[in-house]
Amino acid sequence: MTSQPASTATHPVLRVPPASPAAAAAHFGASLALHTDVSDVAAAFAADGDPGFVLLDARSAESWDQGHVPGAVHLPAAAVAERARNLLDPAVPVVTYCWGPGCDGAARAALALALAELGYHVKEMLGGFEYWVREGFEFETREGRERRDPDPLTAPVGSADCGC
Repeated sequence: MTSQPASTATHPVLRVPPASPAAAAAHFGASLALHTDVSDVAAAFAADGDPGFVLLDARSAESWDQGHVPGAVHLPAAAVAERARNLLDPAVPVVTYCWGPGCDGAARAALALALAELGYHVKEMLGGFEYWVREGFEFETREGRERRDPDPLTAPVGSADCGC
């Protein structure tokens, strides 16, 4: 006996039908234009030469001292409008990050860079510092550089990348 699919009226996933392919392509294309992930940032930093962007840590000085991505520029979100022109070249794209998925400091910094008449091309690093550490990438503190074992819930174990 074959089971019949639930009607879309009662099916919790399809209660609201999926977007059209054109709407989905526009949405996901826009999302990728605005976001990147920690693995892609790490790969860009690991490659020889200029990664093509500046990585901006939008957290407080205390948070920066607790740990940050090596090579990042420290510019707290609240100071972006005031200090960005002295630290960043408007011709170079900026990737912002904050603590992690539960923090919107990176988005606030990106908004300030893009909309405060500063004119930077900007993306947000999804996962922030939390996922940088959880995926096993090296980070820097006041005491020096550290690295933790990758969390198997956020990074593949025994592989350089997730294959996506």
